[in-house]
Amino acid sequence: MLKRSLTTAAIAMTMAFSAHADYPEKPISLIVPYKAGGTTHTMSMVMSKALGKALGTKVIVKTKPGGGAAVGATFAAKAKPDGYTIMYGDLANMIWNPLTRKDVKFKLSDLRLIAGMAKYQFAIVAIPGQPFATFPELVAHTKTNALNVADMGGFSKVFLNYVAAQEKVKWTTIPTRGGGEMVPFLLGGKVDFAFSGGIHQKHGKKMIVLASMMPGRLALAPDAPSLQELYGISMPGNAVLSAPAGVSDAIAAKLEAAAKVALDDPDFTKILQRIQFPKAWLGSSELQKFADEVTPGIKKVIAATQ
Repeated sequence: MLKRSLTTAAIAMTMAFSAHADYPEKPISLIVPYKAGGTTHTMSMVMSKALGKALGTKVIVKTKPGGGAAVGATFAAKAKPDGYTIMYGDLANMIWNPLTRKDVKFKLSDLRLIAGMAKYQFAIVAIPGQPFATFPELVAHTKTNALNVADMGGFSKVFLNYVAAQEKVKWTTIPTRGGGEMVPFLLGGKVDFAFSGGIHQKHGKKMIVLASMMPGRLALAPDAPSLQELYGISMPGNAVLSAPAGVSDAIAAKLEAAAKVALDDPDFTKILQRIQFPKAWLGSSELQKFADEVTPGIKKVIAATQ
């Protein structure tokens, strides 16, 4: 009886290994939790081709915007963990949304972090010609004027509320579904300033950086202070590849190896240079460790804004 059980188990393991060895056998869906046209979508369109080349199949980008990335992330987290649905998005909202929203039906642990690829350039931006050209001027102008700000909901909204509370001012937040929607709002004068995931860097002198929301100042805006300097808070701006948590170790390893190859693909390198996002490789275990390290700081902002 025991011998038969061991034989059955061995056959099952062999079949599972064989199935994973054949992966992928069909196209893979790459979920982007933002509207088309933003920096995440721009990166994903090029990266998907490089990833597909490394894996030997097509990787098809599918945008699922809404809820500050919550809609797309929920879809990815609840997908069948067979490696045929993966996601490219920002680590910040993947951590933030489950911690702050009762309507979000996933936890970070429902997603397996595969690889960190690049760094967003999170910032508070405006257009030239406003009565303010620096962050202190923005705060001072708010003291006597009602201003509105475009944000992506969730993470960016609460960070902006945290800053407003520190300065004893109030901004009316206008939700957008990613950079692709934020840009026309800002350039069209529908909002006074905005949170940007980095798409502002594609628009040159049409937008100015008032403050970095990253741990340090942005390379292209060295004179703009960071929120870390001003308030001791910052966003982890990592663009990451992930999969449903139940995906096998073998498939996860294949995806990580393919992501490493895609990172150095000439076309992906060029698109990162064009949008001026730095490469920032983190393997799966390093990425999970980093997520664990930055989560307490995020909880600090949550506690202060409840």
